[in-house]
Amino acid sequence: MTIGDFILMLPFALLLGAMALAPIFAPHWWLRHYAKVALGLGAITAGYYFFGLHDTHSLGEAAHEYISFIALVGSLYVVSGGIHIGVKGEATPFKNVIFLLIGAVLANVLGTTGAAMLLIRPWIRMNKYRITAHHIVFFIFIVANVGGCLTPIGDPPLFLGFLQGIPFWWVAENCWPMWLLGVGLLLAIFYFIDRKNFLRAPRAVREKETAHETWHIEGLPNLFFLAVILVAVFVAKPLFLREILMLAAAAGSYFTTRKSVHAANHFNFHPIQEVAVLFAGIFTTMMPALAWLDRGSQSLLGQNPAPGIFFWGTGVLSSALDNAPTYLGFLRALHGTAGAEDIHGLLATHTHHVLAISIGAVFFGAATYIGNGPNFMVKAIAEQNQVRMPSFVEFILKFSLPFLLPVLIIVWSIFFQG
Repeated sequence: MTIGDFILMLPFALLLGAMALAPIFAPHWWLRHYAKVALGLGAITAGYYFFGLHDTHSLGEAAHEYISFIALVGSLYVVSGGIHIGVKGEATPFKNVIFLLIGAVLANVLGTTGAAMLLIRPWIRMNKYRITAHHIVFFIFIVANVGGCLTPIGDPPLFLGFLQGIPFWWVAENCWPMWLLGVGLLLAIFYFIDRKNFLRAPRAVREKETAHETWHIEGLPNLFFLAVILVAVFVAKPLFLREILMLAAAAGSYFTTRKSVHAANHFNFHPIQEVAVLFAGIFTTMMPALAWLDRGSQSLLGQNPAPGIFFWGTGVLSSALDNAPTYLGFLRALHGTAGAEDIHGLLATHTHHVLAISIGAVFFGAATYIGNGPNFMVKAIAEQNQVRMPSFVEFILKFSLPFLLPVLIIVWSIFFQG
């Protein structure tokens, strides 16, 4: 990395530092000024690319990716806000595990973003009498990330692989052992943590809090709008038709949903507004980092790298950058080192390497709030519902390192170490 690369990536580093530290040391200041920080740092990078490098192509690509991202996340947020899932009974650790397992399966049908936005509110209500950070963090681990590695619909990196020519069912055929192990280990860890939390709450409190509740679903017409969004994901041309369909579905959902359903979900636009602002800064400031990755990934990997190099390389950078472009960067690097002419040749000769890139991008996306799109949305919705969430640094130190990292090491040692 040259001095020039370091200077260009400085706004991205400053933004990540601000997101990690400002909510801890200056929470009120950050709440008032996060938009100025994110958009201001983004403007510095964008200004240099436009006026200094005259690189409108990279700016256009970043803008397109951001619009696609916010259209998907925003439309799913609005539509899911029109579906109210009522829950019944005390959320025992076993019931919570079953709910998370269902969410992990649904993530492959609705996408991690769709499943997370649909299930996070009932998940909070299920555990409202004893809700703590571990409920939300493991929801992010399992439903918003690891659970979605069985289909291209499940997670954005896998969808990009599908667009590159990887067959639709190749993911399920090859990733299911990693899915089973990763989800199983995380559910087991969650069970023991949640059981300890469950036993702290007096039984009388649990029964009082849940005695009047019943299972029910309101806002079922919004399932149609949800289907429109999922179909729109596969629309590639003409330009922005996909995003228009998503936004149209969101508008249709918002204006046809009864106010009582929105009120039951405590629905407002603050969480998506915060995500839109922060990720506008992230998508812009990370352009130099992605460009550096694209230029230097092959030289960093060396000759004939093992699958584990791709697993850890893709994973670590996916946790700090958006995991979709990181996935593409390492897939291109694999093309270069393998000398394969097309994706089918790559799958024939380097199946484990492609698997390592895929699993690394999806699993490590859970390691930070910005590793995958729905993570920050889940955090924002939880905070809107008065759940005390860990800061950026606390998330990593208290949850990702002690609980997620051992799972990643086990997955690596079994599938990618050789």
